[in-house]
Amino acid sequence: MKYQRHKYNAIRSEADNIKFDSKKEMNYYLQLKLRVKAGEIIFFLLQTPFNLPGNVKYRVDFQEFHSDGTVHFIDVKGMETSEFRLKKKQVEALYPIKIEIV
Repeated sequence: MKYQRHKYNAIRSEADNIKFDSKKEMNYYLQLKLRVKAGEIIFFLLQTPFNLPGNVKYRVDFQEFHSDGTVHFIDVKGMETSEFRLKKKQVEALYPIKIEIV
C-alpha cells in the first residue's frame, strides 16, 4: 500500500496491520517485538495518550514495561519541532515521567 509523503519527509509504513507515521517508528516497533521475545521487555503499548491543559492530548509513541520493573516512555523522532518540545515539557511537568527520544 502506498502512502502520501509526510511533511517532514517521513515515509508512512505498515507492519502487522499497524500503520506508522515513519519507517523509523515501524523499525522501532519491530525491535520491541524482538526485545519482548528476548525477555528484556514484558510488553509495550502504542500511542499512549496524556491529557494536557486546553483539552489537548499528547500521544507518546511507545510505553515499554521492562522486566526489571521500569517503565519507559519513548517517542521516535526524525525531527524535533518546537511544538513537540513544548508538549514534551508540559507532559513531564504534569506527570511523573521522562519521555525518551529515539
